[in-house]
Amino acid sequence: MERLNKTLTALSATMLLLAPLLMATDPDPLQDFCVADLTGKLSVNGYPCKPAAAAGDEFLFSSRATRGGDPMASPNGSNVTELDVNEWPGLNTLGVSMNRVDFAPGGTNPPHIHPRATEIGVMIRGELLLGIIGSLDSGNRYYSKVVRAGETFVIPRGLMHFQFNVVKEPATMVVSFNSQNPGIVFVPLTLFGSSPPIPTPVLVKALRVDAEVVELLKSKFTGGY
Repeated sequence: MERLNKTLTALSATMLLLAPLLMATDPDPLQDFCVADLTGKLSVNGYPCKPAAAAGDEFLFSSRATRGGDPMASPNGSNVTELDVNEWPGLNTLGVSMNRVDFAPGGTNPPHIHPRATEIGVMIRGELLLGIIGSLDSGNRYYSKVVRAGETFVIPRGLMHFQFNVVKEPATMVVSFNSQNPGIVFVPLTLFGSSPPIPTPVLVKALRVDAEVVELLKSKFTGGY
């Protein structure tokens, strides 16, 4: 019994020590700031730091999101202005980032997943149908709502979601993430535009369609998004 108690005590202590690691997203920073040296190699806690004397103070500010790109330049009718660590080096080690997304009328941000972050956003103008699909644990439940200017939303980490402009006017949203590099997995592009391609028989079996359908879909995504 004494040996069992010691084992349980040691196990409990180990779990307490590991708890912050298990609950964290990006690792916590160990300094006030660490402006990314993007020429360095990405490590667990981000990019190497530039010398403080070379950082200046511009790393604290960005005007990148003041205007978005042209949503009509994409076949999806949407444009993402990214502000992750690669576009805003001052975010390095801080565990946050953000995007501005502009939509043409009828434009969509296709079904996608952020593997490393929860997303929270606010509508700036227009109206978007926001759809979120739960995992198999929820029976693949589909949650949706038309969000309008001033309204907010949250998308749990790793859940598939999309936005679609339901009105005949442009729409804009700003979203933030609890990761400096949240990542993105576009579902259609991943399935039909991977490099090298997923074997057609695999997709035929998985999607329960003919090979001709799979080949047609692959042809639509050979150039990416």
